[in-house]
Amino acid sequence: MPPRRRRERPVRSKTETPNVVPAGMTSGQYRPLKEGDVKRIHEASLAVLERTGIQVVASEAREIFREAGAQVDEENDRVFIPRSMVEDALGKAQNEVVLYGRDPKHNLTLGGLRVHMGTGGAAVKVLDLETGQVRESTLADVAQIGRLVDTLDNIHFYLRACVARDIPTENLDLNTYYAAITNTTKHVTGNCFTVASAREVIEMASMIAGSLKTLRAQPFISFVTSWTVSPLRYAPETVEVLTEIVRQEMPVFLSSAPQAGATSPAALAGSLVQINAEELSGITYCQLVKPGTPVILGYVPSVADLRTGNFVGGAVEFGLMNAAVAQMGQFYNLPVYNSSGLSDSKLPDIQAGYEKGITGLAAALAGANFIHHSAGFLESMLTVAYEQYVIDDDINGAVMRAVRGIEVNDETLSVDLIDEVCRGEGHFLGTQQSLTLMNSEYYYPHTSDRQSRDNWAADGGLDMRERARLKAREILRSHRPEPIPAEIDAAIRERFEILLPKEISH
Repeated sequence: MPPRRRRERPVRSKTETPNVVPAGMTSGQYRPLKEGDVKRIHEASLAVLERTGIQVVASEAREIFREAGAQVDEENDRVFIPRSMVEDALGKAQNEVVLYGRDPKHNLTLGGLRVHMGTGGAAVKVLDLETGQVRESTLADVAQIGRLVDTLDNIHFYLRACVARDIPTENLDLNTYYAAITNTTKHVTGNCFTVASAREVIEMASMIAGSLKTLRAQPFISFVTSWTVSPLRYAPETVEVLTEIVRQEMPVFLSSAPQAGATSPAALAGSLVQINAEELSGITYCQLVKPGTPVILGYVPSVADLRTGNFVGGAVEFGLMNAAVAQMGQFYNLPVYNSSGLSDSKLPDIQAGYEKGITGLAAALAGANFIHHSAGFLESMLTVAYEQYVIDDDINGAVMRAVRGIEVNDETLSVDLIDEVCRGEGHFLGTQQSLTLMNSEYYYPHTSDRQSRDNWAADGGLDMRERARLKAREILRSHRPEPIPAEIDAAIRERFEILLPKEISH
């Protein structure tokens, strides 16, 4: 396998104020798997693909595998993938995938040890920003959360966060993408349930880009396909969508999400073997369809509470496994999509904070490239809250500061400064070094409180959730993202059935 890339530093202009926690910094400090463990998981995954195989019903996908040389057991609908086929696919896959924003400052280069954190999921409930009560999510929520994310620096991309429960299913995919694209200039990711809707979304995005060729060259949208049903079974309809996206040369995430103890082995190592086998089968299939297609390994290993069988997102084991799969992607030198920042709490409370902090830090310090679910989620992926995005932006900022690490050089070692202060009068707070580094060495949270108790009380004595609610309201009241050109928007509305009112999309 190619050697791991060396740690890179973000490039900054000499004239701009340095960003303490820029997107795309490199990491890899946390390694839950030893090097030998990674290789053993790889070998075990290959053994699973050759011995157990993947269940693939009679379909174009099965014929593609057969024609490439895989053995097919038609009676049991199983495809057995040889090691050589996997290795050939790994050699053809792109080691880096660039995801563009409508604004180039939001471009993301996935690969190596670069870390990006963003939203994700398909919540069906929202904590209403005004009432605080749970309600069904709507298309307006997709738009307004996008507008919120557009201003939050430590949420680097917008993977649609919730399902619009107020529109017909046949209108869902296109309108979800439209609501997201028109409300943020960051990269937008979503999913499509049918081949027809995927084609519509790509056509709409091509209209915004200017042409399909331009969209393929600078894709500001991408797709998530949950093409497997764990354990080791392909979902026929979703595979058809995946095949279409690959042929359209659009970036696609291969999302596989087995639950340890429920749909994968309770042994964490065994769960890693199974999900890695699923991912290797997916990367192999995509390269058979179109060699060199921009595909991102989509590991989302999760956990079931073995006492109840329920899915849990805030477990420390969730963070542990999502750090481990980052190592697997680095072993293959391929970009990785994984997860962090989930919580099983029903409110933005102490439980939500510690669960999000632990899992987010684990995934980011392991060097995962595209960490979704890192903002907004509560109640084991069922609910999002507007104020939680603001809080999680602060958590992500702290996480990314940890990713940046500590710079050690002759100046920062401070030997002369220590000598000067200790031999003379004064204190470190008054030195030129402190003045110079105060805006580049330290991350200052925007919503957590560091005042004295008296000053905090004088400001209203609000807890973090209430401060975040105020900030979210202000963003939604005042911020308007860069719109798509009016003539293009008019053409899109004429061509497609757009259900989002113009006053929300502009």
